[in-house]
Amino acid sequence: MTALETTGMPQPAAHDDAPAVMLIHGMWSRPHVWDGFRAYFEDRGYKVIVPTLRHHAVSADGRPHTGLATTSVADYVSDIAREIGKLGRKPLVIGHSMGGLIAQLLAARGLARAVVGLAPAQIAGAFNYDLRTTWIFRREFSSWGFWRKPQLPSFEAMRFGALNRMSNAEAEDLYTTLVPESGRTLLEIGLWFLDRQRTTWINPADVCCPMLFLTGAEDRLTPLWLTRRVTEFYEGKARLETVADRGHWLPSEPGWERLAERAALFFETEAADMARSLSPQVRALAGELAAAR
Repeated sequence: MTALETTGMPQPAAHDDAPAVMLIHGMWSRPHVWDGFRAYFEDRGYKVIVPTLRHHAVSADGRPHTGLATTSVADYVSDIAREIGKLGRKPLVIGHSMGGLIAQLLAARGLARAVVGLAPAQIAGAFNYDLRTTWIFRREFSSWGFWRKPQLPSFEAMRFGALNRMSNAEAEDLYTTLVPESGRTLLEIGLWFLDRQRTTWINPADVCCPMLFLTGAEDRLTPLWLTRRVTEFYEGKARLETVADRGHWLPSEPGWERLAERAALFFETEAADMARSLSPQVRALAGELAAAR
């Protein structure tokens, strides 16, 4: 399947004119990581859309789709852009990890009303020098041609780098739900300087909506200092907040409720004020954001 897949869950009973929020999962992940966020925003009256990224649905035989290995971040963005076109209005977007990067790329296309990135993955131009991240992907990056193969780090690597703020039981349960990721996306994000297509490159001038980044103080995969560097890149269009005692898997770690509340507060009260303080291009969204609630 090459088109954007849906979760198969019933649509929320929201009015057609209700504000829409889109929840975008990250690498190795699937929409179920957003179950808590989905329920939270539906209870607040939002229309919630939770796409499954291309080739991330579980197959009957458990093997990855033959097209997954070379699927690009650009493919994910294009699929979601088409889904937004069907929606007929720009949604509020929350993305986790690679989903947070996709959210920024959507913002650069003018397709998001406001963005919240949970532990957002790095964009091109931001180097991650953290040796812990290199250790997490040591098996993948040391395998020639990894960019042409599906990739799923070992449990030990994920436990250390992405699931370190979960209990052993929670980490083991979550790991069993993970699916392989495109090797090409690993190159486009982790080794973006080798990507001739400049897939994850963003011109900050193209971003025309306010953004909030939330990163855990104990995140070893996308460390806080890296998110700070990405935030500075946007020159006032993005705000960074540290989430104490949290790791990388923010949508599912204990205490996710406070992050859902923080995202809602940003969308409903702060984004419009933030937009008014920015460039004329972004200020044009202030009225639309204020009217969303």
